[in-house]
Amino acid sequence: MAVELPFEKPLVELRSKIEELKTFTEEKGIDVSSEVAELERKAQELMETIYKNLTPWQKVQIARHPERPTTLDYIQGICDDFVELHGDRSFRDDPAVVGGIARFDGYPITVVGTQKGKGTKDNLYRNFGMAHPEGYRKALRLMKQAEKFRRPLLCFVDTAGAYPGLGAEERGQGEAIARNIIEMAALRIPIVVVVTGEGGSGGALGLGVGDRVLMLEHAWYSVIAPESAATILWKDPALGQKAADVMRITAEDLHRFGIIDEILAEPFGGAQRNHAQMIATVKEAVARSFRDLMAIDYGALPDRRFDKYRRIGVYGEGMQ
Repeated sequence: MAVELPFEKPLVELRSKIEELKTFTEEKGIDVSSEVAELERKAQELMETIYKNLTPWQKVQIARHPERPTTLDYIQGICDDFVELHGDRSFRDDPAVVGGIARFDGYPITVVGTQKGKGTKDNLYRNFGMAHPEGYRKALRLMKQAEKFRRPLLCFVDTAGAYPGLGAEERGQGEAIARNIIEMAALRIPIVVVVTGEGGSGGALGLGVGDRVLMLEHAWYSVIAPESAATILWKDPALGQKAADVMRITAEDLHRFGIIDEILAEPFGGAQRNHAQMIATVKEAVARSFRDLMAIDYGALPDRRFDKYRRIGVYGEGMQ
């Protein structure tokens, strides 16, 4: 059974009435098809009204939906011959970050991303997509390998943030993320980043420096999660909705600010409703981005990337 989101409650109740009417028809043999058709029309109108007027907090809820495609879903859907590589060659393998080599549109690439689990057991294994320092060091090892062999780099971001536990901090969580940002900025290969769900804090930035940054329509991307911002501002994580409304974390906001380069439309109701359609959309956008970037001299890419990020936050007349 599909997981329904809190703001979908009126729609769920209406659909429940439709099912009750259908069951009544089958049991009693009474034709109420016209009533069912009218309720289905109202359900469709209600769904369109809801999804055409989503608040930032509602988009956060969609981005966190447990049935959205994961990084491995995207890799398996858009790549051929994927070979996963493990370990940071220093401490251990981190299942919250997956990566390896694959073929995309016939040419070899390196692909890396944060991986959430499917179900409780898998989420515990993947640490809910929150990486430890060894996850970022594994990612960096694969990135440097990609540069050595001149393979384009594709990164998927879907994490609430880097894991903030004591062990992670003792092993240099902040340094690992900072190192990735520095190294990614200087890589002499094309880098495409796709924010597929949550883009939380440094956990996202450790895989998020790219020549082209794409973001799904209902994803969010911010220096801090709304609940954490609410804790800092108002000492109450329950005010996450209030924080989300003022933080400018949606794809539309970030595209307007020049932080991301393109918004990828999701299937109506969110990526979780049609994996195949969403994966096809991502594949087309990534292919187009790589075609553009691979036409540029690889040696010029770091300077272009540097200029791109230097422009973020520049204030000009008329900007809001």
